[in-house]
Amino acid sequence: MVPFNKIPYTGDEIKYIKEAIDQRHICGDGVFTRKCNQWMEERFHAQKVLLTTSGSTALDMALLLCDLKPGDEVILPSYTFSSTANAAILAGAKLVFVDIRPDTMNIDETKIEEAITDKTRVIIVMHYAGVSCEMDTIMDIAKKYNLFVVEDAAQGVMSKYRDQALGTIGDFGCYSFHETKNYSMGEGGAIVINNAKYNERAEILREKGTDRSKFLRGQIDKYTWIDFGDSYLPSELNAAYLWAQLQKADEINNDRLLTWNTYHKAFQDLKNAGHIDLPFVPENCTHNAHMYYIKAKDLEERTAVIQYLREHDISSVFHYVPLHSAPAGLKFGRFSGEDKYTTKESERLIRLPIFFGMKDEERYKVIETVESFYK
Repeated sequence: MVPFNKIPYTGDEIKYIKEAIDQRHICGDGVFTRKCNQWMEERFHAQKVLLTTSGSTALDMALLLCDLKPGDEVILPSYTFSSTANAAILAGAKLVFVDIRPDTMNIDETKIEEAITDKTRVIIVMHYAGVSCEMDTIMDIAKKYNLFVVEDAAQGVMSKYRDQALGTIGDFGCYSFHETKNYSMGEGGAIVINNAKYNERAEILREKGTDRSKFLRGQIDKYTWIDFGDSYLPSELNAAYLWAQLQKADEINNDRLLTWNTYHKAFQDLKNAGHIDLPFVPENCTHNAHMYYIKAKDLEERTAVIQYLREHDISSVFHYVPLHSAPAGLKFGRFSGEDKYTTKESERLIRLPIFFGMKDEERYKVIETVESFYK
């Protein structure tokens, strides 16, 4: 059986978890949380990074920091996970969905400006499969209309746009370290804060509305309730698990890229024959091999391919059902313009197995089975 995913594991996770327990500190913001925050700040040249309990709560923090008012609007792609939309709803905004590009499955930057109204306050971009959106254009639009940009970079850890780490380009960036991601802490995430004026407010928001972060740094002799907040601190046990993987971040990245490149080369003949479409990575983007997908002719063929792979002991999956067509999407948002590609392309996409430590025989079984279907 070739699983769709295996939990990333490097071998040092248990050692670091034991260290956290031995230090008698397993709640949030201990040694391993600080190590992870600092590693990301240094590696990604980020102004400030704070671990969170999930990628979803990182998004929640980012949208709350945008200080939205009732009736404000947030522009986002419909082809994304529900967390992207939930964060905007939690902050009190209305959703305005925009079509995607068929090549990258990212928000179509040419459709954003026509979706802007006098109520628009934020653009959320989601970097699908770790491939960046067209950020120069998007940042220019945001500057023109004085809008926040929140990067949903849940899938984009170690990816770049023009040599700049995803998550560090907009006002806020959000990472996920869920067990399905390249680097995992079980459940966890991080918020990247790219303007220092939001640092203190973010710490207060993350620490249940208190200034405990200042207290831990010795800046004050006691802490108190300052403002609205919530509990967004992950356990030190989760941070210790992640720390083991950040120590081998390049090894994990290169291993996944090997699988991605092996697939991509092997499937060129099927693409050239017109049977499938393959992922596209623009020249100015460096991706992290978060996923590898192929696109079948239509929904019916996709269903047949997934079933054929399952019959040959290979687990493959489709991905998002467009949010604008979901019950909550109809309730909380509207689609701007025409749904030319979002639904059509989402119904074609098949995600193939890819994970750290994948064996050659597993890769080639996937390749041979896909080829066998089309023969």
